Amino acid sequence: MRFPVKCLLLVLLPAWLVARPFTVLVYNVENLHDVDGVAAYDDYQPALYNQHHALTKVQNIAAIVAKFAAGQGPEILLFQEIEIDHTPGKTPPDYADILKRYAGTTIDRMLGDGFSSEIADLPAEALLLKAFADRGLTGYSVVSGTDGKEGTTFNGRPAQAIKCVIFTRFPVKEVHNYPTTSARNILEVKLDVDGHPLTVFNNHWKSGASDAATEPLRIQNAGVLRARLDALIKADPNADILIGGDLNSQYNQKRRYRKMPVAAINDTLGSQGNELAIRGPARDLYNLWFELPEVQRGSDVFKGEWGTLMHLIVTRGVYDQSGVHYIDNSFGVARFPGLNADAAGLPVRWSTEGKGGRGFSDHFPLYARFQTTDEKQPGKFMPLTREAAGHESVDNGVTQANKVDLSKTDFASAVVLSKLPAGTNLRDGTWTGKLFRIEAKALDERFLRIAVNGETYDVYGPRKDIRELLYAQRRENAGTLTCYGELGTYKGTWQFLVKFKEWVAAARNDE
Repeated sequence: MRFPVKCLLLVLLPAWLVARPFTVLVYNVENLHDVDGVAAYDDYQPALYNQHHALTKVQNIAAIVAKFAAGQGPEILLFQEIEIDHTPGKTPPDYADILKRYAGTTIDRMLGDGFSSEIADLPAEALLLKAFADRGLTGYSVVSGTDGKEGTTFNGRPAQAIKCVIFTRFPVKEVHNYPTTSARNILEVKLDVDGHPLTVFNNHWKSGASDAATEPLRIQNAGVLRARLDALIKADPNADILIGGDLNSQYNQKRRYRKMPVAAINDTLGSQGNELAIRGPARDLYNLWFELPEVQRGSDVFKGEWGTLMHLIVTRGVYDQSGVHYIDNSFGVARFPGLNADAAGLPVRWSTEGKGGRGFSDHFPLYARFQTTDEKQPGKFMPLTREAAGHESVDNGVTQANKVDLSKTDFASAVVLSKLPAGTNLRDGTWTGKLFRIEAKALDERFLRIAVNGETYDVYGPRKDIRELLYAQRRENAGTLTCYGELGTYKGTWQFLVKFKEWVAAARNDE
């Protein structure tokens, strides 16, 4: 029998090259809350957060997820910062039943004109699941983490305000929760990926990466995870395991913060950057941050520096030619300009300002691609790009943080305020969050304030040095302010936020 050329090629290729790939996304959604009116955080009390905010939040998360797999979404999603339901029912939520119950409506109506006490009682992850379904992101099972040790509460409420949640299209075989000190439970889920076992850990460790005083708490959190990993790897040295989440640690924690003699992520957990070393018995974890050039490592920003608090770490099992394995160099940061990234390339974080709030998260999500193979060769490892190029796969990470490079701000995309058509309504929601080039007379000699189409806007710098620069500019230029600013609101007041001194200098240079 003669095979067509295409069929012959498939016959000759190794199984791991023709297996079905899938995507894993790790996403801290920055406090997705339900709308039952009961919240542990001040910013999510009913006066500040309602069903309109929840609608914006779930639709924005869905917009990011829909960027993957031609709009179908990743097969596995690891979420952090989803609110623990403070008004739970007597039985755990049946997510499939919830989707069936609301199949005849949409999340827009549910959190709009159709809002009811029944909808208010739904947990946050159920609202997100419905938003996904409306957008065609279907087929997910939901595994929700639990809260702390049983019986631990604070004023009659859960000990923690938020939890880890996993959405998966693969069958769930086992679920375990592991309490940690002063942090969220570690959620372990064992999946059946096309007949192959895959264990996934979703984490959210104690906050305060740069704080030496809180590092012992993260060491405890890491120790809980490490103990479970040791048990799994002892049973199967080539077990396929993914570790994801917000570890509140830099990938190079020990090198970046020399005042910490022991680092949770590097010492206790054992995360490291030698991709070849995991083939041996000594170092069994590889942090996928090391797949990117040093200057590209960053998913969050704090005080003008890029951080790597989000992580996706793998065991040696995903590098062999058996079961699930990592697709080399497929790791990346889900940064989408004009969506969850602003003109400066920074995360567009969530804000409850306005009727429905705006923004996404203070963290960019991470993603990576994996696939399965029917070959059973746990001792045989995949070829690697670095290895093939003759490069030693050793990378300890830089000691200093990557600074935010404001010279890369996309000033060309800014809206020129003076060229807006007369009567443009900047407060209709479509302009919020956009970058503007401002050249306008200040309304008086005391406040940094301008008028646009008969409405008043503050021009505000979040730091004293920025404000001083703006005041000096007004004095020296007959009251004219020239700068770039991002349109938004603060406590109900509309403003152009001049985030950086460079936004003043750049506007002057454009003249």
